[in-house]
Amino acid sequence: MTSPVATDDRPESDRRSRAATADGGARVRRVGLVSVHTSPLDQPGTGDGGGLNVYVRQIMAGLVARGIEVDVFTRRTSRDVPDTITVDGGARVHHIDAGPAHPVGKDALANLLCAYVLGIQRHPTMGTHDVLHTHYWLSGWVGRRLAQRWDVPFVHTFHTLGVLKNANLAPGDVPETPLRLVAEERIARDADRLLVLTCGEARLLHQAYGLGGQKLTVVRAGVDLARFHPDPDRAATRFSERQGGPRLLFVGRLQPLKGPDLAVRILAEVRRRYSDATLEIIGGLSGNNGHATGPEQLRQLADELRVGDAVSIKPALPQEQLVDRYRASDVVLVPSRSETFGLVALEAQATGVPVVAARVGGLTSVVADAGGLVDGHDPVDHARAVVRLLDDPAAASAARKAGLAKARRSTWDATVMRLIDAYTHVRRARDQAARRDKCCDQTSGADVAV
Repeated sequence: MTSPVATDDRPESDRRSRAATADGGARVRRVGLVSVHTSPLDQPGTGDGGGLNVYVRQIMAGLVARGIEVDVFTRRTSRDVPDTITVDGGARVHHIDAGPAHPVGKDALANLLCAYVLGIQRHPTMGTHDVLHTHYWLSGWVGRRLAQRWDVPFVHTFHTLGVLKNANLAPGDVPETPLRLVAEERIARDADRLLVLTCGEARLLHQAYGLGGQKLTVVRAGVDLARFHPDPDRAATRFSERQGGPRLLFVGRLQPLKGPDLAVRILAEVRRRYSDATLEIIGGLSGNNGHATGPEQLRQLADELRVGDAVSIKPALPQEQLVDRYRASDVVLVPSRSETFGLVALEAQATGVPVVAARVGGLTSVVADAGGLVDGHDPVDHARAVVRLLDDPAAASAARKAGLAKARRSTWDATVMRLIDAYTHVRRARDQAARRDKCCDQTSGADVAV
């Protein structure tokens, strides 16, 4: 039996009022966000950048827009960047020196965390924040130590979990280290609150670490509806009504976990039914797995499957350009082996494109009936789901409408308001605990005096 998870279905205006007028003087005015391994200013889809970058960038902008001061701490990866960059109306991104000033793989970053903690401790803003919010396990390791030393509430978002990845390893992928697994368990135990992206992630943390619902709050990621929406000047047209065949799209980092190789195999199966179908892959190399699913390996696989002329591979794109690639597609493929949330799926749905995804992790709740969820990772099964949408305009239209409806309920504004509520709650709980401790100390002293 799973433990209940904190949720909040109140109108946004009620939540906004509670966050702004929290009793006990617990209103949150300054927030420190920690993202050691990747900066919110980095391009998503390359290196270690992905949905986490988008998430941090969106919430820091949203918090600033609501009058909250935000400091973001990331590791310096270039001598050319200033110590501090101010963006999004006032959010400050601070580059902390720890190790060489160039990109370092996530595995090697673990050796630099002590230097990173020392670097942040010397920063003039440290100790001034009402809440520390860390992202990914490397940042959580840092946050545990900073929170203890500065006596500040510490909340954490994992974004991905080592136990989940190891349970769903792709061929050629490397298991997560015992260090990461131990660190994640300690972060889960010591954080004032874990902010999870879906109820499924909450259940996983409950099963893995025995966490109760009072420790977990669901704060779903959102989508920028001002950017990701159907093209109002171009009505949705079926591929049979235009020049060219069905267009499939894969967006994500080129690593086995995300399954770009599966996308190529799915195309090969779809072409048994639609010989003019094409696949566009947008993304960059990630981590140490380029040897398995890098551009050269994907092109080689496409040639072996005799679909080389139908596959195009492009580098990661800024979101303002990515939206056009979604709109030009008939189906977006998300065949990930593991996915805590699935931001690509939500962005695709917001533009009115059906999604065919693996039934794993957060994709189960993000996609639902807005396309097709497929058990397992057999390309034949995924291709069958794609062909079903291509063959049946009514089914594609229903998936499109369901995706748009889900996206409209998943705004970044709602995400930020939920965060403020969680921050306020942990700040209030910390203040109340401090007052109880003070009261107990005074009572104890009085007894001794008597």
